[in-house]
Amino acid sequence: MYQWRKFEFFEEKYGAKCTVPEGDGGDDVIREKKIECCSSGRGKVVTGFDDGVVCFFDRGLKFNFAFQPHSSNVLFLQQLKQRNLLVTIGEDEQLTPQKTALCLKVFDLDKMQPESSSMTSPECVGILRIFTNQFPEAKITSFLVLEEVPPILLIAIGLDNGSIYCIKGDIARERITRFKLQVENNQSDKTLSAVTGLGFKVDGQSLQLFAVTPSSVSLFSLHNQPPRRQTLDQIGCGVNSVAMSERSELIIGRPEAVYFYEVDGRGPCWAFEGEKKLLGWFRGYLLCVIADQRTGKHTFNIYDLKNRLIAHSALVKEVSHLLYEWGNIILIMNDKSALCIGEKDMESKLDMLFKKNLYTVAINLVQTQQADAAATAEVLRKYGDHLYSKQDYDESMAQYILTIGHLEPSYVIQKFLDAQRIYNLTNYLEKLHEKGLASKDHTTLLLNCYTKLKDVEKLNLFIKSDDSIGELKFDVETAIRVCRAANYHEHAMYVAKKAGRHEWYLKILLEDLGSYEEALEYISSLESSQAGMTIKEYGKILIEHKPVETIQILIRLCTEDGDRGRSNGVYMSMLPSPVDFLSIFIHHPQSLMDFLEKYTNKVNDSPAQVEIHNTLLELYISNELNFPSMSQVNDGGNYLNGVSAKTMSAQSNGNTANHKSSAKGKDLLERHKKGLHLLKSAWPPETEHPLYDVDLAIILCEMNAFKDGLLYLYEKMKLYKEVIACYMQAHDHEGLIACCKRLGDSVKGGDPSLWADVLKYFGELGEDCSKEVKEVLTYIERDDILPPIIVLQTLSRNPCLTLSVIKDYIARKLERESKMIEEDRQAIEKYQEDTLSMRKEIQDLRTNARIFQLSKCTACTFTLDLPAVHFMCMHSFHLRCLGDNEKECPECAPEYRSVLEIKRNLEQNSKDQDRFFHQVKSSKDGFSVIAEYFGKGIISKISNGSTSGPRSGTASSTSGF
Repeated sequence: MYQWRKFEFFEEKYGAKCTVPEGDGGDDVIREKKIECCSSGRGKVVTGFDDGVVCFFDRGLKFNFAFQPHSSNVLFLQQLKQRNLLVTIGEDEQLTPQKTALCLKVFDLDKMQPESSSMTSPECVGILRIFTNQFPEAKITSFLVLEEVPPILLIAIGLDNGSIYCIKGDIARERITRFKLQVENNQSDKTLSAVTGLGFKVDGQSLQLFAVTPSSVSLFSLHNQPPRRQTLDQIGCGVNSVAMSERSELIIGRPEAVYFYEVDGRGPCWAFEGEKKLLGWFRGYLLCVIADQRTGKHTFNIYDLKNRLIAHSALVKEVSHLLYEWGNIILIMNDKSALCIGEKDMESKLDMLFKKNLYTVAINLVQTQQADAAATAEVLRKYGDHLYSKQDYDESMAQYILTIGHLEPSYVIQKFLDAQRIYNLTNYLEKLHEKGLASKDHTTLLLNCYTKLKDVEKLNLFIKSDDSIGELKFDVETAIRVCRAANYHEHAMYVAKKAGRHEWYLKILLEDLGSYEEALEYISSLESSQAGMTIKEYGKILIEHKPVETIQILIRLCTEDGDRGRSNGVYMSMLPSPVDFLSIFIHHPQSLMDFLEKYTNKVNDSPAQVEIHNTLLELYISNELNFPSMSQVNDGGNYLNGVSAKTMSAQSNGNTANHKSSAKGKDLLERHKKGLHLLKSAWPPETEHPLYDVDLAIILCEMNAFKDGLLYLYEKMKLYKEVIACYMQAHDHEGLIACCKRLGDSVKGGDPSLWADVLKYFGELGEDCSKEVKEVLTYIERDDILPPIIVLQTLSRNPCLTLSVIKDYIARKLERESKMIEEDRQAIEKYQEDTLSMRKEIQDLRTNARIFQLSKCTACTFTLDLPAVHFMCMHSFHLRCLGDNEKECPECAPEYRSVLEIKRNLEQNSKDQDRFFHQVKSSKDGFSVIAEYFGKGIISKISNGSTSGPRSGTASSTSGF
């Protein structure tokens, strides 16, 4: 006790004098009575006097009202907390000698009834005799009421004979049960067996009762039937030296010490000298009124047991009762004066401690009183500042670490930035990361501390301590960046790999370490999507140094060899496309060509096959498979000819140039061969459109003068004139004529007009080409493509050709023309004779009568009799053999109708200009088509601008031909 420090954490609030009002007898002097009992609760202090009066006091111990529940004396009372009830035990008038004068009453303080003009009293809701025949009378030494579920009360009454009378139930309705608990049976010495204190302990459904005598401490388990008694200790205490803590611990005070008891026995004990007159518990503090037997003075101490300090100590008069209300401690003295003591606020207590530099006490105080974390951190900060000012940096940092989460880290970091305090700063930053409160800057600073100290062990512990990726307590990117800058590449790679930051891992391998093979192995171990992303980012470096291995990984990503058993159509659309990786080959076209070739060999139905074929065509057809930066690549292999740069440099300049030229030409021929094969294979005969962009392919062939490709494309697109134009441009006469033989045959769907273009070409050539012209004329004459006059005009432009070239052709044409003229003359004469005969017949029909001499009906072949019908066509019929209103000969009518139908069709076709022009264009001899239209009367000349009927419309519509 002498080692405990004393502080004034409490202060006296106010004092008062407890008195009773004027008596009913009208005495002029206030009667001073003895206070027998006290209680508090629900904002009031209640006192019971020896004359049976109970007084109520408000805050500040101001008298409120009084009433007389008993006639002579109030021995015990208790203000209930859950309901506004007052339970009293007092002496009333003895009705009979057999019945005791002690009784228990329950008053409802919410129901006040006027007793007289000057006093009011609460309604008494229950009166109960304490002692009965089964429960003999004895002196009451202790009294305690437990509020169970309202309105059930459990009342324990301790007696001087070592017994406890218990009353349980609803006293107002007189529904109660009584039972007796025997603590001790020592009837010979009542001073040792009297029950001096009681205490209830409620733990869920468990209800237990502590009972104290001067010689023992017992525990009754009331939930057992019958209640089971357990002796906790063989020592006890006197009256008023028993209290219950807030954790339902029993506290008893003896001259040598204060003891605490749990349900399982004695707990801690605190040695305080002096007789314990009164004992109490308030907000975690132990209250004790101690009498010094040497001086006879009474001291009121408030103990903070957790922090081992005396929170308040004061000399007081003789105290009779100890109460707690309004957040204060109330001491009732024997002279009926009162002393109220209240606890100071936390700020005042801390200021008091700070002034004395008692920071440890302050920290313990805020922790035990469950102050908020911010307040605790502020105390720790001040303590840390105090230690820092004394240059006790280690202890100071220990306090600052405890403030993490509440104190701004920059406050501490700034204090320890001195290089001599780098160890303390490192410790603080480590704790900051452990609690997950570090920022990127903190991570950077901590890693810099490690690298400056060259503490690889701690760096390893910091980087590699966590077992799972999700628990990294630092910013990954910052850690990687700092480790790279300090050349701790292994640690940076570990963090990147553990956090799944594949791009950083590869950046270190490729840019810092140059470990290309290891990078490729790492990419191979990644998931397909991750591997594709990393190759897109770092593929240029990998292709430059490890083209073969990189292409293998790309092929595996784009084809997934292990999963080729899946459905091609759906699955291939989910795989990465080779087009996505074209950018990484920007300076390595040969590698790109190898990659796409390998891909197309494995995949025939890629969704991106058009783009792939376009790229391959560009690579195959281009004359120069090179980029400006290719010449700067050293030791990487010459992709044009497969000869390393070192081997080439070892040769002479002349040999090198010749070899380059030869290899370049060979490579170009090989690529052109591949390009032509691709053009053909990607445009199958059964498909209308190729698997590449035709326009792009034509442009590439033209730009690079790839004749074979152009010829194939033009021929495939039926652009025959462009095909022969290629031969003309190349002066390949043999190929030109061979091409026309293949493409100009109308029987096979060719275009015969190509021969006319070829003839025109030879006519404008300006050199001797007699052999070729004769061959061309053979096909022109065979298919009758051009008139002789056009042939003569065309060939006359070539001064190198003689008449002998076309002499035979002209002779044959003239002979054929003569025959045709003779045939036409004979046909004209025949048509003229037929026309003259028809005109005579028409004239005869108009001017002469017809004599019908048929004797039989044409329809039924019976003898013709009247009535009969004769037609101008010389057919006769019975009238009965003809239909109703029949005006045409049934025999000649079908032929006549067919002629009319042909005429109507011709007139209708005359209005279809598109058909006319199509026939003119598609015919070998357009003039014959026009002549045929005139011959059929479809196109007629308008005479003097006037015609009638539909002829006028026809003539006008065709007058433009």
